[in-house]
Amino acid sequence: MGSTLHIDSATGLLLAARQVLSPHWDARPAAMQPELIIVHGISLPEGEFGGPWIDRLFCGTLPAAAHPSFAAIAELRVSAHVLIRRDGACTQYVPFGERAWHAGRSSYQGREACNDFSIGIELEGADTVPYESEQYAALAQLIRALCATYACLSPQRVLGHSDIAPGRKTDPGPAFDWPRLRALLA
Repeated sequence: MGSTLHIDSATGLLLAARQVLSPHWDARPAAMQPELIIVHGISLPEGEFGGPWIDRLFCGTLPAAAHPSFAAIAELRVSAHVLIRRDGACTQYVPFGERAWHAGRSSYQGREACNDFSIGIELEGADTVPYESEQYAALAQLIRALCATYACLSPQRVLGHSDIAPGRKTDPGPAFDWPRLRALLA
C-alpha cells in the first residue's frame, strides 16, 4: 500500500484496493452514517493464509466440499467492507456507505445491530497467530482515510469483533496488538 490511502466519498470505494463486489450487503438505515470501525480476524481454512477462500465466502461461492470445515459455513451470507491480507494488500467487498454483513448479533453501548453503523475490516489471521507489520501499517492507513472521509468516525472508536459480540466472537484475538495500532494512529 502507498503511504496515503484515498476513499472516493461519492462511491465509498477505496481507490487503491482490489475490488470484489459481494452480494451480501444492503443499504444502511436512512440517514445512518458509520460511527464505529470493527476489526475482525479471518482465515480459511482456519489457521491457513492465502488462497481464494475468503473471497469465495464473501461472494457466496465457497464450495462446501473443498475443505471439511467449509460445509458449516458455505451457506452463510456474510461480508466485510475490506480484507487486509498478510502482505497488507486490501480487497474491498462492500462500499463504505453501505451496510456489510460482518458483525452478526452485536451491540455497542446499548445499541443493537452494529452493522447499521459500523465499518467492518477483516485482517487475514487467527486469534493466536501474530499479525504482520504490513497489516498494522495498512490498517492504520485505512483508519486514517476512513476518519478523513466520514466525520462520525474517529481512531477512538475502533473496536474488535469481540468487543461488540462478547462471548460469541473472539476476533481479532489475543495476538492482535492494540497498543501497536494505537501508536500508529497517534
